[in-house]
Amino acid sequence: MRQKLRIGQPFNRQAPCIKNAFKRRLNKTIRNIAQYLTEQNIPTPAGKKQWRVSTVMSILRNEKYKGDALLQKTYTADFLSKTIKKNNGEVQQYYIENSHPAIIEPEIFDLVQSEMKKRQPNRRRLNNNSPFAAKLICGECGGYYGSKVWHSTSKYRNQLWQCNKKYIDGKFCETPNIREDELKSAFIQAVNQILGDKNQYITQFEELMPLLADTSVLEKKRDELQNEHEAIIERMHLYIEENTRGVQNQEEYNRRFRIMDEECKALEIQIMNVNDEILEQSVRKEKIRRFLDELRKMNDLVTEFDEKLWHATVELVTVNPDKSLTFIFREGTRITKAVKAK
Repeated sequence: MRQKLRIGQPFNRQAPCIKNAFKRRLNKTIRNIAQYLTEQNIPTPAGKKQWRVSTVMSILRNEKYKGDALLQKTYTADFLSKTIKKNNGEVQQYYIENSHPAIIEPEIFDLVQSEMKKRQPNRRRLNNNSPFAAKLICGECGGYYGSKVWHSTSKYRNQLWQCNKKYIDGKFCETPNIREDELKSAFIQAVNQILGDKNQYITQFEELMPLLADTSVLEKKRDELQNEHEAIIERMHLYIEENTRGVQNQEEYNRRFRIMDEECKALEIQIMNVNDEILEQSVRKEKIRRFLDELRKMNDLVTEFDEKLWHATVELVTVNPDKSLTFIFREGTRITKAVKAK
């Protein structure tokens, strides 16, 4: 279990490629970032030319870039052989907030963690070069839509999107295929609906921002749980020492130790859940802030598809069985638009 401390130490490192990686992660996949850094001839932290997905992920998950530090990620398991092992809870870890100047804003760091956390295994099969990859969800089975090309060698060549689970295990998914021009048209309609009530949206979310910024209640709850957890850990240590000093009924000893261990694990789960709530609240605040920035910049109705606007505003799109599309915007707004058949 980690303990939190607050100290201040200088941390002077200029890392434009780190900032670039975090910025691109909000719109691109990790594989795209690795490819981009390789093409730009930017060396990896180890001085290699080829960037790998695992290298990019280790950077995006590293708390030091937001100004924090996690001590004792590893520990020396054998002082004679100098064997170093990854710390999976064997020794106490300390999480130090604001230990050095941040390279990445904490809000951006948290948003990137949220984007990485919600990744699902079947996203790996999606077309990563399209802005619609990992954005379209089947309203019937919950599977992702993937890009398909029909009549690829003829003049009738057509690119569309289809549920990836449509024909798996002999099941036929009823949700329809969607052409890219239909998707783009529906997106323009949904954005323009928001722009029609622009001032109302701005006022509504400006009032919500201070509420999301205040995580004091959750932090207090987390601190109380952490205190309980530390108290149980201390009782367990004392109990172990007591057992080494004298002969006890080992069956009774194991029973009591098991109860304390279960209490300890239950508290760890509660602490993790509260931390997730704090992160989720922080992420939603950042999504709303970025959405409002885009909204304030738009003065006229949208007339054509803008990929940058798509990435900045859309979280997911659900394809419904009646071929309507439900756009879920980053700040939580849901707008459903019918797709007109041609």
